[in-house]
Amino acid sequence: MRRVLILLAASLLCSVAVAQENKKTDDLKPADPDTGESTVQETTLGLLPNPFERQGVKFAVTYIGEVLGNPSGGAKQSAVYEDRINFAFDADLEKLVGLKQVTFHANVFQIDGGGLSRGALFNFMDVSGIEALPTTRLYEAWFEKKWGEKLALRAGQLAADTEFMTSKYTDVFTNASLGWPAGLSLNLPSGGPSPPLAAMGARLRADLSDNLSVLGAVFDGNAAGPGADDPQLRNRYGVNFRVNDPPLVLYEAQLQWNAKKGDPGLDGKLKLGGWRHFGSFADLRFDTAGLSLADPASSGVAASLSGDYGLYAVFEQKLYRVGREDDRGIGVFARGSYGPSDRNLIDLYADGGLEFIGLSDARPHDKFGVAAAYAHVSRRARTLDQDFQSIYGLRWPLRTSEELLTAVYQYEVRAGLTLQPNVQFIRRPGGGATDPLGTLAGRHLKNATVVGLRSVIKF
Repeated sequence: MRRVLILLAASLLCSVAVAQENKKTDDLKPADPDTGESTVQETTLGLLPNPFERQGVKFAVTYIGEVLGNPSGGAKQSAVYEDRINFAFDADLEKLVGLKQVTFHANVFQIDGGGLSRGALFNFMDVSGIEALPTTRLYEAWFEKKWGEKLALRAGQLAADTEFMTSKYTDVFTNASLGWPAGLSLNLPSGGPSPPLAAMGARLRADLSDNLSVLGAVFDGNAAGPGADDPQLRNRYGVNFRVNDPPLVLYEAQLQWNAKKGDPGLDGKLKLGGWRHFGSFADLRFDTAGLSLADPASSGVAASLSGDYGLYAVFEQKLYRVGREDDRGIGVFARGSYGPSDRNLIDLYADGGLEFIGLSDARPHDKFGVAAAYAHVSRRARTLDQDFQSIYGLRWPLRTSEELLTAVYQYEVRAGLTLQPNVQFIRRPGGGATDPLGTLAGRHLKNATVVGLRSVIKF
């Protein structure tokens, strides 16, 4: 615990004040999933000079540093300090070279530190959205062409987590699954196109009316490529630019109400979507000969299943507005997803919560959020655990589900600098036990409490 307090103090000391205009996060403005603030369409950049803005060139730098510790639970007690610097570049090619309504965006991550989920908790829903192996990595690099305000095509190295299965009321939370849900990250190869690995692809968005939008995307289905080691090691610098893997398709329809600025009613949105992957997936219980992977006679090579898919829904609703200010008030969100049990570790996922934004006139940019999440271990994976139990005895642990309860307060020290104390309670990390096919097989994982402090500096 003493180590946790020391690292908390270090996080505070590393924070310095800079200025930047505050912005609203919504689906039409791509956002940094870990801060809820745009890094794509900034109009002011704090203390950093922006001498080429009139020529259509912008720069942005965001620093996220945090300390996290688990004084109880998980596989062991530990504390980590981790950080990520996001260097972003944007160009309006209409201003630069006359290409009408064409823009370019790229950003690079500098990632340092450890990972509490990876090193101590072994849980499904990573406790930090910036947890990753240390490296310098190109993340996104894409062009976008718009036709008026209704149609937009984006192509290049893309992320999906800022546009698919999102809710604007999750932006205050630091747990990774409240950005890109565990129902996707644990089931898709290399975690899917989300931090820290984007993938080559193209996305088309059409706003059919003021109340209805549809979007679809095709990605290379494995940003890191095939292999048994960590995907982040297989694509360490983000420059694999793979295009030959079986594709991943995402699609979503969005119905919104009271969405126009100045509408007297409270705005809300319903999203229905899904994904389809055309690659091969490992059976979670049987090998190529039909034997359980727990059987000592098994080859240890899982049977191959063709393709995978998932369905999801998102609901969000503003419950209360402060005066006539669209950005301030109380919002609620709920999300859920489903995937087939035989090839997906998490077959059912759900989360939901409340976000309180600027309720006090004295602190109009502060935010507070409470949320819960549930990740259900699929029936096929649980049956494998039972096979191990029948061989090694009743003391062998069975995985069931993981549950998360979290609360976060985002305190604006000044424009461009925020601090986010947060607490997370994780019931049954990893479903209650380690992976029976992993290096630490057969270990119970205790309920864990995680405390943390994140500092975000936007230059």
